[in-house]
Amino acid sequence: MLTKRFFKTKDEAEVTFAFSHPEAKKVQLVAEFTDWEPVTMKFNKKERTFKSKYRLPTDKQFHFRYLIDGELWDNDHKADAYVTNSFGTQNSVVNTQKTAL
Repeated sequence: MLTKRFFKTKDEAEVTFAFSHPEAKKVQLVAEFTDWEPVTMKFNKKERTFKSKYRLPTDKQFHFRYLIDGELWDNDHKADAYVTNSFGTQNSVVNTQKTAL
């Protein structure tokens, strides 16, 4: 799930990436803005979700996916869009346009 917060005085959006998977021990966010390097998400015990926050430039679109336990790929089921990638699967897309709320 994606949550976005926009700032009045900055050209960036704070995006919270939240993902839950019942058996996952570790979830990593893999995205354009991480240079496609896996970044381990923090587990929130109370909500039983893995979370990461990033500040991203506004008026852009970024592709990303989740890597579960270093083996299984999954998309954000509440992403703004999905785009086919070069591996024949799909990437999730987060849109940081202020009008995209």
